[in-house]
Amino acid sequence: MKVEIDSFSGYRIYPSKGKLFVRSDSKVFRFATSKNASLFLQRKNPRKIAWTQVFRRMHKKGITEEVAKKRSRRTVKHQRGIVGADLAAIAAKRNQTADVRTQQRLAAITKAKSEKKEKESKKPRISRPAVATGPKVSKQQMKGGKGGR
Repeated sequence: MKVEIDSFSGYRIYPSKGKLFVRSDSKVFRFATSKNASLFLQRKNPRKIAWTQVFRRMHKKGITEEVAKKRSRRTVKHQRGIVGADLAAIAAKRNQTADVRTQQRLAAITKAKSEKKEKESKKPRISRPAVATGPKVSKQQMKGGKGGR
């Protein structure tokens, strides 16, 4: 006994039951009831009609086998050192208070400034000749075009 499947609803059609519809491009559609055939000919979308198998499959209705949800693995966090700092140094920095950090930052800034001053004092001063500045002339005026307005 060959059981056909309804083209619209997805129900089974037993032998000698239902309707057969052949479209002009010779595609065959089988319908269990005239209701299914009518809805198909009205170009209704079976995914939007609640009692069809397609709708039920899309909205996960009536699936009793997959009751147990898949368990996802929890991500395990590991702490490890990075280049230039081992784990102990990172932990020490994390446990520092904010005011200690600000003091260290200020000390580093003053040290950098003093080093820069020392560098500047070691460099010999080069005096530049004063450049004579005349009236301001635009590039277009230099080329001979219309300068201002």
